[in-house]
Amino acid sequence: MPTRSDMKGKAQTVLGLVDPATLGDVLMHEHLLWDLNPPDRPPLPPGMPLAQWWGLANSEVATADNVRNRDVGVASTAVAEAHAAGCGTIVELTIGGLKPDPDGLAQVSRNTGCNIVMGCGWYVDQYQHTDNRNRSADAFAKEMIAQVQLGAWGTDVRAGIVGEIGCQWPWTGREKLCLQGAVVAMQETGAALTIHPARVPDHPMMLVEFLRAENCDLSRTIIDHIDRTIGDDDRLFALADTGVVLEWDLFGQEATYYAHADFDMPNDIQRLRDIRKLIDRGHLSQIVISHDICHLSHFTSHGGWGFAHIHKRVLPRALKRGFTAAEIRAIMVDNPRRLLTFV
Repeated sequence: MPTRSDMKGKAQTVLGLVDPATLGDVLMHEHLLWDLNPPDRPPLPPGMPLAQWWGLANSEVATADNVRNRDVGVASTAVAEAHAAGCGTIVELTIGGLKPDPDGLAQVSRNTGCNIVMGCGWYVDQYQHTDNRNRSADAFAKEMIAQVQLGAWGTDVRAGIVGEIGCQWPWTGREKLCLQGAVVAMQETGAALTIHPARVPDHPMMLVEFLRAENCDLSRTIIDHIDRTIGDDDRLFALADTGVVLEWDLFGQEATYYAHADFDMPNDIQRLRDIRKLIDRGHLSQIVISHDICHLSHFTSHGGWGFAHIHKRVLPRALKRGFTAAEIRAIMVDNPRRLLTFV
């Protein structure tokens, strides 16, 4: 078991501790082997009907096969595409409730040569195991600490980041206890923390206030899914001013019509414009990006944009729209490296 001092100054992939300088470009929020079939609802129908691709890709059509991938070969092909396009590391945030497969992730990393950093903890309440109903924050913390230091979900594969800790609306007591435990795990291990906020524009700031009360290091805390949560400058600027890290992680999703909330989704150029606003206000060190691919219809093998989309399309467009190479390096390399380095 690596000690805190062994881990300090290093990053932890599914194959072990590495020099953070070897991480390269990082996609900070993806899913490679997962299952989003909701346990509290009737089973979804099977299949991947091509005639309904747009509905599948935008969550207007739900099938069991679209919201999961358990095939290491499919994941390896997808990761190989990203790696060939310039991605050095993928942060894979399939955690408790979403059927994580640590050994499968280790095999994908071996198959492709791409670093994979695994998350830990629990997703939103509806996906949590019934055994969690009476757990304390301390019990959640001990579990996550062990997932970072010993191994996760019955394996010796260790997590390299805490989260994505799931929150929804209404924000439940169990989710708050899990987040309290995650902060303790973050403090005890030196890992960074990444959080899935509710689909409510004010919830990210509510999270910040909650985290402040727990003495959480906001500079090592990531608020995920900014691009489906905050649609106005006032909230965006106020959140950035707290020092928390902001993650635009839905690149590739170009449809205005968001199935999960009454929210006008941006397209990729609008995402870049919002990021530009923050850079101009001095927040470059607080920005990370990704695709959050969690539907099989998003894989190129099934007609989607895939894990290479940012490298093939977004970054070249960013350069054309005035982003500098140094700014792109900060977003893709420097900021993720800082966050994934244990302190």
